[in-house]
Amino acid sequence: MTDSILRVDDICKSFGALKASDGISLDLKPGEIHALIGPNGAGKSTLIKQIAGGLKPDSGKVYFDGRDVSQHSTARRARAGLGRTFQISALAMDFTVLENVVLGAVGQSGSVFRFFRDAMKDTRLLERAYKALDRVELRDLAHVRTSELSHGRRRQLEVAVALTLSPKAFLMDEPMAGMGAEGSQALTGFLEALKTEAPILLVEHDMDAVFALADRISVLVYGKIIATGTVDEIRTNPEVKLAYLGEEDAA
Repeated sequence: MTDSILRVDDICKSFGALKASDGISLDLKPGEIHALIGPNGAGKSTLIKQIAGGLKPDSGKVYFDGRDVSQHSTARRARAGLGRTFQISALAMDFTVLENVVLGAVGQSGSVFRFFRDAMKDTRLLERAYKALDRVELRDLAHVRTSELSHGRRRQLEVAVALTLSPKAFLMDEPMAGMGAEGSQALTGFLEALKTEAPILLVEHDMDAVFALADRISVLVYGKIIATGTVDEIRTNPEVKLAYLGEEDAA
């Protein structure tokens, strides 16, 4: 589909006898949030790793911005504009907010780490970093140590790091994890605004957030997409209901 910024075609990945990705196809269109949901162990994080470039699929293709990036490294995909936030924060907790954003810009652009101190004096990099912090409303906390931020603020900082590369799309792996109701609500509003800048492929267990945010939802069960549709279509899909009923009974 030519209007998709990201497309996954028939991705397969096995670990021994386990099929973690079993012929998965999905796409992400400009201006949307496409949520990927499913029971624990369904293969969501494995799929995100394959899209980001950290794990090579056994077969299938990943297309980004009209190009086949299946053989590209994670760094090359990031430089092409594929931004990512992680289920477990990858931020440097002893660094300040500003240092993390500059570090992200330097590291993801392929620069050598030993020049990081010089990078903190580079007006071009600093301007880019402050612009990203303005976008996520963290400029006032630029010189605060990252370890002192709330969980929600750290999620916003991860987005700021990605924004330094002017991303064309985001991969977000459980951004609401560990948040209370107030934090989830604030991040939901932020992501709703962010999608107009870059569409988001969102993996999330917080179903209230998914139903509030998603333009489309794909349901992954045992490595297969069993349904894709709008919020209302997924809510009323009998196969989806059965899949989650099975998970609840197993618990």
